[in-house]
Amino acid sequence: MAEKIKKYASLKDIPPREYMYFPKGQLEMGRPGKFSRLEVLQLVLAVIVLTVAFAFPLSKTSVLNYFLYDSFNFESIILFLPLSLLGICTAFFVHELSHKFMAQRFGLWSEFRMFPKGLVFSLLLAMFSGFVFAAPGAVIFRGEARHFEMGRIAAAGSLANIIIAVITYPLYIYVFFETVDIARIIGFICLVNALLATFNLLPFRPLDGAEVIRWNGIVWGCMFSLAFVVTVLIVPRVMLFL
Repeated sequence: MAEKIKKYASLKDIPPREYMYFPKGQLEMGRPGKFSRLEVLQLVLAVIVLTVAFAFPLSKTSVLNYFLYDSFNFESIILFLPLSLLGICTAFFVHELSHKFMAQRFGLWSEFRMFPKGLVFSLLLAMFSGFVFAAPGAVIFRGEARHFEMGRIAAAGSLANIIIAVITYPLYIYVFFETVDIARIIGFICLVNALLATFNLLPFRPLDGAEVIRWNGIVWGCMFSLAFVVTVLIVPRVMLFL
């Protein structure tokens, strides 16, 4: 008996296993929001490393301080770990998951994979210079994504950061006149999200901005402008109090 041929209106409607090959035990498709054990492990490791890395510039200490001024404030680093973790979770974590969930929405296999060399470089740079250049990894996906799907997947991460930055900026201004300590926390969340969005929207590969502008220049222009404006507004305010 001949098998009935199924017809689909678009690629999006085709079950992934009908147009993709998945080596057994390697690329198991899951429902949107599902995580593999390997992905969770790598996300946790990336968050831990970045949290420690960001604690160094926040505490204004580094190994370089020790050699130049015989000063290394380990207690200050520990003190700033909670703030650093909060910033990483509300910026980096949300950014990567937004990419992942958007890709899963389009029926693609999608998981985060850390970049070990990038994480080690980020940590060492922060420890020795007090400056952070984060290169933790990226969300990868497999499947025949269409042009507009690629653009939306690329835009999703920075869009999430922009939303958080736009919400927290006026909140920071309001709270600042009430409770300065809480305002510093809110301002830091706004700062990290605004900077992450602005950097990732630069129109150069392999940054997300290159894919977004290729998909829709107007969307890219609106997103980049908004992220840049919030960054310019929040940086001088927050840097004075960190």
